[in-house]
Amino acid sequence: VQLVESGGGLVQPGESLKLSCAASGDTFTAYAMGWFRRSQGKRREFVAGVSRSGRFTKYADSLKGRITIGRDNLNNTVSLELSTVKFEDAAVYYCAADRIPAAANAVETSDRMYEYWGSGTQVTVSS
Repeated sequence: VQLVESGGGLVQPGESLKLSCAASGDTFTAYAMGWFRRSQGKRREFVAGVSRSGRFTKYADSLKGRITIGRDNLNNTVSLELSTVKFEDAAVYYCAADRIPAAANAVETSDRMYEYWGSGTQVTVSS
């Protein structure tokens, strides 16, 4: 599967941000999907994930309440909405696909469980 992220750019603190990921090349519903991010000087970290059906989600504890992941299995896309953006949200955000989820409702939080990755989209936070 090929993954292409979009929606990154410059945002001001307090604003909302929506990222999208378009998947192609394989059956989208075969994959659990996730979003990760890597800030400068830090390791890549889990942000949010959604099961194959879209019914089950997981979020990073540090972002709960500000973040929503969505999945559109008709259009083969997954989205990420982040509200009340903070300076520390600046990062490259990656979309990832897990081809072999442990169960139909599984959502992995480890990046080692995701086989396919987009090239990332940069989010810069500046006032």
